[in-house]
Amino acid sequence: MEPTAFIEKVLRFISDFIYLYPLLMSFVWIIGGGIFYWKLERKRDTPPILPTYPFLSILIPCHNEEKTIESTVKHLLGQNYPSFEIIAIDDGSTDRTPDIITNLAKQYSSVRNVFLSENRGKAAALTMGCVAARGEYVVTIDADAMLDKDALRWIVWHFIHFPRVGAVTGNPRVANRTTLLAKIQVGEYSTIIGLIKRTQRILGKVLTVSGVIAAFRISALYDVGFWDDMMLTEDIDITWKLEKHFWDVRYEPKALCWVLVPETIKGLWKQRLRWARGGIEVILKHSDIWTSWRQRRLWPIYMEYIASVIWAYSFLILILLWLIQSSLKVSLPVQILPPVPKWSGSVLGLVCLIQFAASLCMERKYEKGLLKYYFWVIWYPICYWVINAITVVVALPATLLKKKGTTATWESPDRGIS
Repeated sequence: MEPTAFIEKVLRFISDFIYLYPLLMSFVWIIGGGIFYWKLERKRDTPPILPTYPFLSILIPCHNEEKTIESTVKHLLGQNYPSFEIIAIDDGSTDRTPDIITNLAKQYSSVRNVFLSENRGKAAALTMGCVAARGEYVVTIDADAMLDKDALRWIVWHFIHFPRVGAVTGNPRVANRTTLLAKIQVGEYSTIIGLIKRTQRILGKVLTVSGVIAAFRISALYDVGFWDDMMLTEDIDITWKLEKHFWDVRYEPKALCWVLVPETIKGLWKQRLRWARGGIEVILKHSDIWTSWRQRRLWPIYMEYIASVIWAYSFLILILLWLIQSSLKVSLPVQILPPVPKWSGSVLGLVCLIQFAASLCMERKYEKGLLKYYFWVIWYPICYWVINAITVVVALPATLLKKKGTTATWESPDRGIS
């Protein structure tokens, strides 16, 4: 085969993959999410009445959270659950956070504090919180989160009725909606994140609990050695550690949690780059699942993530070649087709719209007026595919070149435009 013909064949394959991969996954998510909703979600409307109400420890790791920590703690005190404590873990903050949580502990007997002298990262903060916890189960939330008053009852139901449940993740909802980026994320959290978690739960393995709202059985955390403070995304890593030890990880869409999301390009970039680097770290760390037949149920999740990385590189390579050819008028040995050809792009766009509509219909029972964000979420493929693809491309070499033994410290993320 001549080199030109071979290159053209490779480019055609890349073009087809760019189109077919998201198309296939859209169908998988629509079908899987629909099955989950029909079997496990649609008839459960009232919070469960539990046979017992075990004591819970709510952990709030915080680093420079003076703007949000007080409102988060006070909101938690209104939970529709009879027995819990709140443990605020200050991870070497340099602002007023230590003073605020100290005053809160003086005002409310159910609030306790843990102080770390230096920034050791969210994973280390959570582990220290578990050392201080008195509950059989711990609920971890971010310092800007507003937990729905019935969320704890929905979460604890899983632990009480199923002894092999090691973790339950909740349903994050976007609280700030003043910019285009935030409005698109309202749709993203419902139509992408929520739908994927529903599908993964039906398939049996969840890629990750949501770092902003998750609950754990303390005995399961002991079994896997708690969080790894070397990992950039402690939520993905702890999920894989639990599932590799055959603990069940579940998604509870009725455990609602309102969070603040980035509303600037810079903030969004930093968030998605951290997600991408953390995901790649976890994939590299847990590649040993391929040596054990007992871990076979994790294989599809692993392969889907690898496919998403390949897709990101393919997408950007084809975009660059197409821009070189069409904009710079540079002559290339073969004709470069647009990253998504017109007719197939129309089909993919239609399927995306169907996916968004299906997921918004599932989620609208949790939020009135959610369907009005349908207009904004249609911009997701244009805005976020490019951002997410670039972050993955940047994250891979950055992760591979990361110095081993480096603790994953953190900083307060973009909480939106105040």
